[in-house]
Amino acid sequence: MRVVVTGGAGFLGSHICDYLLARGDEVVAIDNLLTGRLDNINHLFGRDGFTFVKHDVSKFVHVPGDVDAVMHFASPASPADFERIPIQILKVGSLGSHNLLGLAKEKGAKFFLASTSEVYGDPEIHPQPESYWGHVNTIGIRGVYDEAKRFAESMTMAYHRYHGVDVRIVRIFNTYGVRMRPDDGRAVSNFVVQALQGKPITVYGDGSQTRSFCFMDDEVRGFLALLDSDHVGPMNIGNPDEYTILELAQLAVELTNSSSEIVFEPLPADDPARRRPDITLAKKVLGWQPEIPLREGLARTASYFAELLGT
Repeated sequence: MRVVVTGGAGFLGSHICDYLLARGDEVVAIDNLLTGRLDNINHLFGRDGFTFVKHDVSKFVHVPGDVDAVMHFASPASPADFERIPIQILKVGSLGSHNLLGLAKEKGAKFFLASTSEVYGDPEIHPQPESYWGHVNTIGIRGVYDEAKRFAESMTMAYHRYHGVDVRIVRIFNTYGVRMRPDDGRAVSNFVVQALQGKPITVYGDGSQTRSFCFMDDEVRGFLALLDSDHVGPMNIGNPDEYTILELAQLAVELTNSSSEIVFEPLPADDPARRRPDITLAKKVLGWQPEIPLREGLARTASYFAELLGT
């Protein structure tokens, strides 16, 4: 296939490019480098079948030639970005999704939307199945990301029903691994970087809130299984193993042999108390489930950050 990957220089997007090329697909990676980094894809330049285009998909998108699939992964996705660049997040979820659905319609291509577990908000149902409609504060700080993705899902289904575009929707739960930004504000990167640098580990609240962490390799395997399937979605792709944030912080200290102490800061507004995917559908339809345990994935992530930071 010839696949357009938006956000192709980002954390997840760059790994998708790797996997697609490895299986023989051609890739056109599009990224405006707002949060993506060329370092993530430098190894792909000059490789047969790979093209990079620097472009903001919130503006009209043109790709010459045939396209078989459009995978829309362009969007800042870190809590630190929600206050820093809220308008850009809203634009890429709305205007960007509209532009890329138009591209898919024009080319007769599949459209694959990277949605998020954030559409569930601070969930009142646990674990979260795809049938749950969510509990989101539309005007809160996190709302710019949550609502951008909810709108993108609605537009994707409108194009599917009205224009007959072949679509896939994945809801991504907390993903981590190699090529994360060290300053992106997510718990894994925060804790590992602070531990490596011997700084205090900042846990928000009392650390009893939970998350479910999926290593990038498992996550991307799930994406491509969904892309190749006949299932429209939405579909949860994530790891159902649930950990408290305090447990994650303690594991980061242990794996890095750090002397860092754990300190507690006030909990941000609208921070979900619990987050865990119900992956019954992914198991049934795709035969997919994660394979890499948190300890192993976190150790690999810590090695990456140690090399990146020179610690």
